[in-house]
Amino acid sequence: MRTSRRSDVDPFIVMDVMEAARAAEAAGRHIIHMEVGQPGTGAPQAAIRALNSAMAQGPLGYTVALGLPALRARIAQLYGEWYGIDLNPERVIVTSGASGGFILAFNALFDSGDRVGIGAPGYPSYRQILKGLGFVPVDLPTSDANRLQPVPADLAGLDLAGLLVASPANPSGTMLDRPAMSALIDAAQGAGASFISDEIYHGIEYEAKAVSALEVSDDVYVINSFSKYFSMTGWRIGWMVVPEDHVRIVERIAQNMFICPPHASQVAALAAMDAHEELQGNMDVYRANRALMLDGLPKAGFTRIAPPDGAFYVYADVSDLTADSRAFAAEILEKAGVAVTPGLDFDPVRGHQTLRFSYARSTADIAEGLRRLTDFMANR
Repeated sequence: MRTSRRSDVDPFIVMDVMEAARAAEAAGRHIIHMEVGQPGTGAPQAAIRALNSAMAQGPLGYTVALGLPALRARIAQLYGEWYGIDLNPERVIVTSGASGGFILAFNALFDSGDRVGIGAPGYPSYRQILKGLGFVPVDLPTSDANRLQPVPADLAGLDLAGLLVASPANPSGTMLDRPAMSALIDAAQGAGASFISDEIYHGIEYEAKAVSALEVSDDVYVINSFSKYFSMTGWRIGWMVVPEDHVRIVERIAQNMFICPPHASQVAALAAMDAHEELQGNMDVYRANRALMLDGLPKAGFTRIAPPDGAFYVYADVSDLTADSRAFAAEILEKAGVAVTPGLDFDPVRGHQTLRFSYARSTADIAEGLRRLTDFMANR
């Protein structure tokens, strides 16, 4: 049977690393997971209790396509609490994870063949989702001098229909301050390009609060998720904020593509938003893990790193250690029992010289992973 040209997307390499780690565990090995950006904690206990209560009251069926009104209102309230923004809840659309948000945003904003700029290194699924939907991802090679974030000059002459940025970014953890965010929004809008801000790691910041694109402009799309700060990866629940005149456009697409986000996950997400003490406890773990990584990775031999502003990753230049990050990651998994992600996932051109280390798991796991990496490098 024939297949479409659109289906010819690259694999998500971190998922392949996860599978290799799973196979090693199935064979009886103990693997330390530094490959995937998944919190080691589960959903807040308040979320579990809320879902148990809802399930006891009756079946959970379809919700309206835009999501439970109470959840949309609570998300809008979050923008007042975090950024001082008075956000109309009608602009909030609940999605099936941030991935569902990207699919809705790309379909709402772009036509077949449109070119969309994405920073490199960057989250690999941006590129593959765009390709799979018939759009053209355009990598914007970023520099250390610009902290691996795009700058307005990167857009010159590219004829882009859209620009997608992430702050805090994956894999680097770097953030855009307000002047940098404003400059990118102005440059995109000046070139007639739609602006999409991936804010999935907001809440996980260390020395400064992340800036939302909504603090700068209402004429943007913002995508977020309950996967990271709220520790609900497997629940596949997220949200997006769009201009008021785009709500019905996105709603029509959502009705047909997804019907609605998972009802159970929406119930849990609503309760999770008020689990402040537990969520801040998770942040204490990330802060401790970040400190361990910034101290331990250089001691192990990974010296070309920079402190992340947010998220829970360290992106390392390993050009002094290897010319093949995928083979190097496989060697680390095999000999050290630590799963890490090769940079080719994030930057197809320069990623053969980089690795991403995630520190989202328990502090005990991070300490053990660093011990193993130190031993591995000493005997390599």
